[in-house]
Amino acid sequence: MSDAAASSGSADVVIVGTGHGAAQAAIALRQQGHEGSIMMIGREKLAPYERPPLSKEYLAGDKTFERIMIRPEKFWADKGVELRLGSGVTEIDWMRHELTLSDGSHVGYRKLIWAGGADPRRLSIPGANLKGIFYVRNKSDADGMMTALEAGAKRAVVIGGGYIGLEAAAVLRKMGCEVTVVEMQDRLLARVAGRPVSEFYAEEHTRQGVDIRLSQGVSEIVGDDEDVTGVLLDNGETLPADMVIVGIGIIPAVAPLIAAGAAGSNGVDVDVFCRTTLDDVFAIGDCAAHANPYADSAVIRLESVQNANDMANTVAKAMAGEKQPYKALPWFWSNQYDLKLQTAGLNTGYDATVLRGDPATRKFTVVYMKEGRPIAFDCVGTMKDYVQARKLLESEPGKIDPELLADTDVPIKEMM
Repeated sequence: MSDAAASSGSADVVIVGTGHGAAQAAIALRQQGHEGSIMMIGREKLAPYERPPLSKEYLAGDKTFERIMIRPEKFWADKGVELRLGSGVTEIDWMRHELTLSDGSHVGYRKLIWAGGADPRRLSIPGANLKGIFYVRNKSDADGMMTALEAGAKRAVVIGGGYIGLEAAAVLRKMGCEVTVVEMQDRLLARVAGRPVSEFYAEEHTRQGVDIRLSQGVSEIVGDDEDVTGVLLDNGETLPADMVIVGIGIIPAVAPLIAAGAAGSNGVDVDVFCRTTLDDVFAIGDCAAHANPYADSAVIRLESVQNANDMANTVAKAMAGEKQPYKALPWFWSNQYDLKLQTAGLNTGYDATVLRGDPATRKFTVVYMKEGRPIAFDCVGTMKDYVQARKLLESEPGKIDPELLADTDVPIKEMM
């Protein structure tokens, strides 16, 4: 390592990122007895905080920023974790075990954990740079939305009918905004949930006053000078808008890893211990493509807090000499209005669904089946089903009679 690099700092373990995975990696390393130095590098000038509440409780004003911090800032100093904030990583020299940061400085490492997450997929249409467009990926996005609302914004167009878009739509309706959701697919949540769940949430949002436009694309963001005034749809209609929220997916933030020679096409590839193909470099969270046992070992990325935390624990244990392959059951959740959707497992490749309960009661479960076996559960307001479904899936169930699964008088735990 050069003198210049040494003068810029180094650590036994450098963690790139300040999200859930990064924070849990630092915590887990100390829990596993790691006594060496730890440095966490983040692009934002903020200590680690939770991202999911940005489109829910934080945006609604139900939680302050202090309440969504993963730990109080003092915690990191007490644990001997150096926070290097406000600067990203632009280059990795894995042979010299050295990082180049966006401020021109260099940081050396013995082991590197890449928890850089992902960046929002941005619009690439005319008007995409107008003021009033928000992606709800970090605190500044949510703060910008709140500022716009305080300034009198009343009409919002949400582009994308996935979890982020629908959560934001629910909060904006609660705050009195007129909301239109525009989705290219023929149903909401098409990429993540089955049709019964899609139809239920479409009905719920419509009941709450949201205008839903399906099978519809956006060709331009219309503006007056620098500010958003509307959204031009592919059919020629212009939807008036004071603000536009975009939730059209994310792009894994792995460019420096790939440039350094790490394998990966959709994110960066990791093995069962979350190791990349670069020596002493691990990757976790949204950006880590791995062979998942709950997806028939297909190589996938999982965008969830659960995945980030469990991968962080896998890496910490591997560094401590306790190698345990990553095989955690995936789970997710989404809060919209007073509804809580909890998902256990992955519905990848399902060939049938079983409806358990009545959506009209706003409490029901959809079971995803593959060759007669349950592989995933979407639980709307059915906490007991969700808890028992997780245990059932972890037990690697065989075939189960669909009529038994549909019978709400039979607890799921009795099907193990």
